[in-house]
Amino acid sequence: MKVLLKQNVRKLGTIGDIVDVKSAYARNYLLPQLLAIAPTEENVRDVEEAKAAYLALVAEQRKDIEVRLGLITGKEATIVARANEEGHLFGSVTATMISDAFEEDGVFIKPEEILLADPIRQVDRYDVRVLLGEDLETTVVVWVAPLKTDGFMDSAEEAEAKEEAPRARKEETFRVPDEMDDM
Repeated sequence: MKVLLKQNVRKLGTIGDIVDVKSAYARNYLLPQLLAIAPTEENVRDVEEAKAAYLALVAEQRKDIEVRLGLITGKEATIVARANEEGHLFGSVTATMISDAFEEDGVFIKPEEILLADPIRQVDRYDVRVLLGEDLETTVVVWVAPLKTDGFMDSAEEAEAKEEAPRARKEETFRVPDEMDDM
């Protein structure tokens, strides 16, 4: 079945393309989602007008993306995560964690734009691909560092708080109430 694409469809075609697809795919997905229509002369004309407007919008957005690309290229971020003595992480570093780490440094990258080939499960330096547009890609550096104190995987602040808590409880436990002093 031949259909005229009204929008870009991944691995199928771009706006204005007339493609041949299986009828079930057209009836059950492309047509109900308004991604395609029947390829009549009137529809072809309408889609060509929409395609011209879309290409103008894409050209404008591309300029903004290229500026962002220049800001992101070569940036580095450090993620501190719990790890054992061999450097294996308890869990893994996700695209969201990477996005948050860059956001703290003032660089805004959406988690969907971060491409991880494999999950990050080791303490190390990683070159991570960032895909901002169809062909606009850059690489950023992510350092994964272990979170350790005294053999335990706590931050320094948490470790100090844990050390202070027993001391405070001990002082409270052995404190004599004021009424008892008078006896």
